[in-house]
Parts: sequence; structure tokens; C-alpha cells
Amino acid sequence: MVPNQRQFESSDSFSAAVDCRTGARPAEELKMTSRRAGPPDGGYGWVVVTSAFFIMGLTAAVLKNFGVFFLDIQRHFGVLSSTASWVTSTTIAMFHLGAPAASVLTLKFSQRVVIIVGGLLTASGMLLASLDLGLPWLYLTMGALQGTGISFSWIPANSIVSHYFIRWRPIAYAIASSGECVFAFIFSPFFHWLIEMYSWQGALLIVGGLQLNLCVCGALMRPLETTRGSSQETKDAPEGNAAASIFQGSLLRKPEFILYILFAIFAAAGFFIPPLFLVPFANSVGMDKYWPASLLSVLALADLAGRLVCGWVANMRLLRNLQLLTMVVTLVGVVLLLLPISHNYWAIVFFTSLYGFLFGCMVAIHITAIVDIVTLEGFDSSLGMLMLFRSVGGFIGPPAAGWLVDETSDYSVAFYLSGLCLISSSVFVVLVDRLLQRRKPAEAEVHQADSSLESWDAKKRSSESFIEF
Repeated sequence: MVPNQRQFESSDSFSAAVDCRTGARPAEELKMTSRRAGPPDGGYGWVVVTSAFFIMGLTAAVLKNFGVFFLDIQRHFGVLSSTASWVTSTTIAMFHLGAPAASVLTLKFSQRVVIIVGGLLTASGMLLASLDLGLPWLYLTMGALQGTGISFSWIPANSIVSHYFIRWRPIAYAIASSGECVFAFIFSPFFHWLIEMYSWQGALLIVGGLQLNLCVCGALMRPLETTRGSSQETKDAPEGNAAASIFQGSLLRKPEFILYILFAIFAAAGFFIPPLFLVPFANSVGMDKYWPASLLSVLALADLAGRLVCGWVANMRLLRNLQLLTMVVTLVGVVLLLLPISHNYWAIVFFTSLYGFLFGCMVAIHITAIVDIVTLEGFDSSLGMLMLFRSVGGFIGPPAAGWLVDETSDYSVAFYLSGLCLISSSVFVVLVDRLLQRRKPAEAEVHQADSSLESWDAKKRSSESFIEF
């Protein structure tokens, strides 16, 4: 017997009635919503990646080239290396300490709003620093304001790129982060020329004007619907629940995340030192004044190559992200221990290139590896907390290296300290990877049990609905 049209209509009415009773939406609507809310993995995402590319250049690349200003500031105020290095240390510390606030504001408002605010803060920091009202004034402006602005721009840019991509996330992040390398290559000789032409104060004024373009980049960041939904939920939630949605206590109870935080602390103590002391080290071995600045350009080009190559390798899934991270972090430490033995330009260029390439590999995967540990749902919260704890290493590393340089009158010790910190940090990555691999079989069993239970519940609800009908 062939069912007639009325029977079809009755069946449709029954389906709609079941949906009304259970509060569920039809399957087609659920699929459409999933498509709208899910990461597009392309499309406008590449505009977001391009905008993030410029954000990385106008924040991290500027910070990386603080070493160009280091000797001029030290001579101008007549202070020790350890005292002058507190400018950079304050910037690094505020960059990390501002990360949780950046995460909170990103979820409350949007990445677009926070990046625009960050652009205004970074530009204000440089413009006010150019007034040259004393070294403490530089700690406040070039240090605190600049660091907070970098945090408010860098954190949301990383967040939105991760949310726009799944399959292409490693290569998308590698392309976005490579803006730091491209701009660092350009900024190194450019900043040196600005100092020669307009003094270091005039150079800071011009750099501050350039950083206003962060506001334009922020305006291009179109938040996904899921991001806006999370923002609205945060607004509607009670104050305690809203805070819990940002700083998830369960993340700090995960031993693998705690170990990854320890990795970040030791790594931060090491990898902020070489860019700061590379130019002074080259000067100390008798290079002409323009050659040392060119080392930062070499470093930037090698860094760019490392990020793109490692992003491509990570996207191929030949190795686990944490395995790849362990290898490159260990090699970076070894190269830094060997760098001070070079005392001519080409030898220093070789080790600088090798360090830059491996450093780029490390940067390309150390943020995306967080998703492997806490999943995408916990990414924003974990990134803010990771940066907060990482500030301990970033705040201690450069001053400790500066103190060793003052005590020994030798810039080589700064690279020895950096190398040892990075090699030590790789031990924690190994432990994280082992914990995750041990936990996978247990999680698979739990997931299979949950799936079986859900299937049984679905069959039970279906039979009850049929009996009721």
C-alpha cells in the first residue's frame, strides 16, 4: 500500500510535535547552525590571517628589535646593562601579565575591540617615551604601556586565527606569526637609520605612529558567531560564573597543563635573551657599527623560514606537535651554547641563522600545541593563564643575563644562560607528551562507553515516542 499525501503530512506533523515536546530542532536546522557556527577553515579566515600577520609585525617585531635601542639608551642615561635591560623586561612582563585581562575582555567584547584598544596603548607608550623624561619614565611608557598594548593586540589575534581554522590551523598560524619575522627584517636596519637621522627619541616617535595601524588591523577582525555567542553568555552569567568561564579551575588541575606552564617559564627565561644581547655581543668582538644591526635581519629571515617550514611539516602530521617541539627546543639550546665561540662575522651569521630557523620552528608550534593539551574549548582560557605564568621567566631572564654580563664583562654568558634554560624546558615537554599518550587509551574507552550509552538512550526515547504515538 502506497502512503498518500495526508499520511506524509501526518508524519511531518508528528515529527514537529516531537521536536516541540523535546525542545530539539529538526536535523536540517541543526546542520545549518553547525555550519554557520563552525570554523570556516578558509574564506574570510585568510583576511583574518593577513590582519594577524600585520599585528604580529607591529607588536612582536618591534619588541624583538628593542636591542637596536639598547646601547643608545644605556649611554644616554649612563647606567649598567642590567639597569637598562629592565626597560625590555618590563615590556615582556606586562606583555605576559596583561594576557589574562586580554582573554577576559576578548570573551566579554570581541577580538576586534580589544585589538583596537591594544593599538592605542602601544602607540601611546612609544609617543610618550619619546619625551625622554627619565629612565623610570621609560619603564612606565616603553615598558608598561607598550607591553600591555602588545598583549591586548597579540592575544586576540592568536585567538581568532585558532577559531577560524581546524584543518589548516598550523599553517595559518605559521603564516600569521611570520609577520613578526618579515617586519623584524625590515625594522632592524630601518630603526638603526631612524636613530642615526632623528636620535633614539625621534625614532620612538615614528615607531609609535606606525603602531597606530594596529587599530586598522583590529577593525578587519570579524568575530565568528560562536565567539559572539560566548561573549553574550559571559555577559548574562553571574559574576562568579563569568570569571570561572575565563579561568577554568579544571585546567590548573591537569598535570600536563601544569608541566606545560613550567616549560613556558623556562623557555621564556631563555628565548628573550638572544635578540637583546646579539647586537652588543657583535659590537664586543669588534664589528663595524652597521654589521651588528644586520644580524637581526638575518635572524628575522631565518626565523621566517623556520615558521613556514615547521608549519607545513606540522600540518602533514608526520610527528606529534609535542614531539616536534621537544626536538626544536633542544636544538635551539645547543646552538645558543655554541654561538659565543664564533668571533668573526660569517661564523656569527651562521649560528644566528641556525638559531633563527630553529626558533621559528619553536614559535610555529608552541601555541598550537596548547590545543592538543586542553582542546579548542579551553584554548582562550589556557592561553591567558600560560602567558601569565610565562611572565616569570620573561621578567627574570634578561636582567639575570644583564647581571652576569656586568659581573663578567663578557656577553657570551648571556647566551650560555639562554641555552641552558631552553634545554631544561624541553624536559617538561617530554613529560607532557608521555602523560597525554598514556591517557589516550583510557579516554578512548570512556568515549566508547559514552557513545554506547547515548545510542541506548536514543533508542529508548524513540521507542517511547512510538508507543505514545
